[in-house]
Amino acid sequence: MKKFITMLAAVMMLFALAACTANKDAGSETKDDGKGKTTEKTEKVLNMNNSQEPTSFDPPIGFDAVSWNALNNIMEGLTRLDESHQPKAATAEKWDVSADGKTYTFHIRKDAKWSNGDDLTAKDFVFAWKRLLDPKTSSPAAFLAYFIEGGEAYNTEKGTADDVKVKAVDDKTFEVTLTSPQSYFLSVISNPCFFPINEKVATNNPNWFAEASSFVGNGPFTLAEWNHDSDMTMKKNDKYWDAKNVKLDKVHWAMVDDPNTEYQMYTTGELDFSDVPSDLADKLFKEGDVKVEDQAGEYFYRFNLTKAPFQNENIRKAFALAVDQKQMVELVTKNQEKPAYGFVSYGFKDPSGKDFRETGGDLIKTDVEKAKDLLKKGMEEEKYTKLPEVTLTYSTSDTHKKIAEALQQMFKENLGVDVKLANMESNVFATDQKALKFQLSRSSFLADYADPINFLENFITGSPMNRTGWSNAEFDQLIKDAKNEKDEKKRYEMMYKAEKTLFDAAPIIPIHFYNQVYMQNKNVTGVVRHPVGYLELKWADKK
Repeated sequence: MKKFITMLAAVMMLFALAACTANKDAGSETKDDGKGKTTEKTEKVLNMNNSQEPTSFDPPIGFDAVSWNALNNIMEGLTRLDESHQPKAATAEKWDVSADGKTYTFHIRKDAKWSNGDDLTAKDFVFAWKRLLDPKTSSPAAFLAYFIEGGEAYNTEKGTADDVKVKAVDDKTFEVTLTSPQSYFLSVISNPCFFPINEKVATNNPNWFAEASSFVGNGPFTLAEWNHDSDMTMKKNDKYWDAKNVKLDKVHWAMVDDPNTEYQMYTTGELDFSDVPSDLADKLFKEGDVKVEDQAGEYFYRFNLTKAPFQNENIRKAFALAVDQKQMVELVTKNQEKPAYGFVSYGFKDPSGKDFRETGGDLIKTDVEKAKDLLKKGMEEEKYTKLPEVTLTYSTSDTHKKIAEALQQMFKENLGVDVKLANMESNVFATDQKALKFQLSRSSFLADYADPINFLENFITGSPMNRTGWSNAEFDQLIKDAKNEKDEKKRYEMMYKAEKTLFDAAPIIPIHFYNQVYMQNKNVTGVVRHPVGYLELKWADKK
């Protein structure tokens, strides 16, 4: 903690210097050496908050909100989303696509290097992508690579690594063959789980990603210091192929998991960004300094169908219909989110030009009287004279706590059910949720690529993202067929039907769709927040 306070003080001093020189010589300081004035450059340091310790900077493992924003800036894939959120050439300078749309040949930049000076080669991508799919890696993101021929078979132990159709044609040429043409392929591979890994480094040290001293990346920044559970610092990567366009010298990340503390640090200049605490939302929105941007994702709760009483569909639906999403966003979260009555968020156009969510409609919406009837019916079906005790579990966070307490009150008022609350730290929570240890638990999803199928594929049988115990053969087939369908009209019809099938079974309770609500230092420019994707600091600047 002492080390953290010392670093924080240093960052505050840098912030003060930058603020004093926000003029035509921004980023520099004028001094008098006795012989006349000289201009001396000062460091440009961006101050961020990561809220918690990253789960991992191992690309196939750090597949969560506390890992990928930082990871996206210390590593880079074949493509990177640009300022308009489209996939553009990154580590690969160009690519060729076969006539059938299934084989991509990527040409890696000759000046693509690792932060330790090693040449970045096609073999590093082969190594990384096969490792992503290796069942021993247990990557929660492996399903994203199932469109690679042989990928799903290898990951589900029905095939071998040799069956995965990725290969190094030569040192700078990487080839991948897909099971079918995928319109969103170039977007998907900008995801951190598809980042390359330095095979030589990883072979010599399997835990290369765990400390700043051993970390080797290929992104705009490299990891300079990592004080676990306290803070971390990135510095500009001089070996990066596009280093000339990276303006920041450093990015310092605090790890503060309280929105009110974060906001106070923002007001004193210790942070350049802050979320909006719900208690201050009305005031801050009125003052007009809050930025609101789109984000494709959803806050929701998962039922566990393997634990009583949620093996019963009518009891699940009763709990879901007892939730008032509109009240939740207006009175609890207060961040201008849209209430969610489906799973696929707004922002995806079908072939007719209509928004997926508007066409899909409200699939499960507050209805207290129906909820009471379904609870009674479900209890009769299970021969319950008294409902088994229900515990709602959430990961430790002020926001999660407020939503959990609001749900607890809704279940009491609308169903007459007393629900217990439990919370635990996020890393333990995620592990236990995957292991189906909770009855009812909070969850969230942020889209990995810009297509509705990414939302829906979470719930296929056996997916590590499912975490409900729900399985439906018809749903699985619809998702599989949609992934292989070339006709966009037919593909969207399959996805609409799949989402309806999901909510007919009600393994989840939708709460609200995400947006990006934040405050930003006026001296900071060029930070890109993708609706689908991750935070980009490559083009960021600070006066």
